Amino acid sequence: MSDLVKNTVRFILFILVQVLVLVKVKPLHQFVVPYLYFLYILWLPFNTPRLALTFIGFLFGFSLDYFVKTPGLHAAACALIAYVRPFLVSILISQEGADQNYKSPSVTSMGWAPYATYVVVLTLLHNTYLVFLEWMEMGSFLFFLGKVLGTTGVSLLLILLTELLFYRKQSFKTNTA
Repeated sequence: MSDLVKNTVRFILFILVQVLVLVKVKPLHQFVVPYLYFLYILWLPFNTPRLALTFIGFLFGFSLDYFVKTPGLHAAACALIAYVRPFLVSILISQEGADQNYKSPSVTSMGWAPYATYVVVLTLLHNTYLVFLEWMEMGSFLFFLGKVLGTTGVSLLLILLTELLFYRKQSFKTNTA
């Protein structure tokens, strides 16, 4: 399956799962909102240019905003993590260039510790920015902090389950010239 078709199917599936399943889940607590959709951005190929990645992130977040009727909150958070992602990948990947030998970020291509760091940092950044945009209406710092931590914890659990259930087989490219 080509990368374009695979990523288009992922785009649609992540939006549908978030809109039809996770948005319908009553908040487990006032602090916990399950988000999984932004994993699409984390799974995009290494060779996606930063400008294209940021645009895709904005478009992806805007698509979710359309369905959940939020005024650009998800678009802003997705554009932010899409923009920061290449910086983080370049810091976390060793100099051997796993980004040259594999197509996309995964445990196989990056290793457990760098991939876990990659997911935790971008999840925390996404949820902090998203909750911050919501929090500007509320004003309570403890509410802000609790919601960021609760939402990030549930999101990381959902990402872990998704990674375990839908293992992405990565092939090593031997001819990188």
